[in-house]
Amino acid sequence: MSDQFLAEIRIFSFPFAPAGWAQCNGQIMPIQQNTALFSLLGTTYGGNGTSNFGLPNLMGNIPLHVGRNQPGPGLQIYDLGQTGGSTTVTILQTEMAMHSHSPMATTADGTVPTAANNQPARAYTGNIQDYTEGLFYSPITSPQLQMPPQTLGLTGGSQPHNNIMPSLFVNYCIALQGAFPARN
Repeated sequence: MSDQFLAEIRIFSFPFAPAGWAQCNGQIMPIQQNTALFSLLGTTYGGNGTSNFGLPNLMGNIPLHVGRNQPGPGLQIYDLGQTGGSTTVTILQTEMAMHSHSPMATTADGTVPTAANNQPARAYTGNIQDYTEGLFYSPITSPQLQMPPQTLGLTGGSQPHNNIMPSLFVNYCIALQGAFPARN
């Protein structure tokens, strides 16, 4: 790799850092052996600033451009090195879109042993050996009646769900060697 700037970050399709590069995995580097790199990064990504400093950690993260000007509608200003987001999220009842369910049942006798594409019924008239679910079911085409709203309870168990957007996994690396970038 040639013509890179010191501290430049590139994406590689292979799982290792080439010579003169390091993976952007948040590792701590000694200042004494990397003074030029430290002069560009400082302690933006970690370290104590006296004997060591940190490299950016892009494992499981995506880079965003820093925002220095007034953001557009719905946008936020980000600082260099700022992290955010979460890999899992628990949806609270107050965050769910308002909606309702209208559970339906029938007064007819059930003729099928499974709930799939059927509705609860009054009794079961089919083969009792097939009956295993604890409820009786009838095809949805039979006479229907509205069940009380309290028939359906809350669900979800307040467990977090995966919040990772569709992704392509790549290897971010930072240049440990290269031309020192000139400032304008």
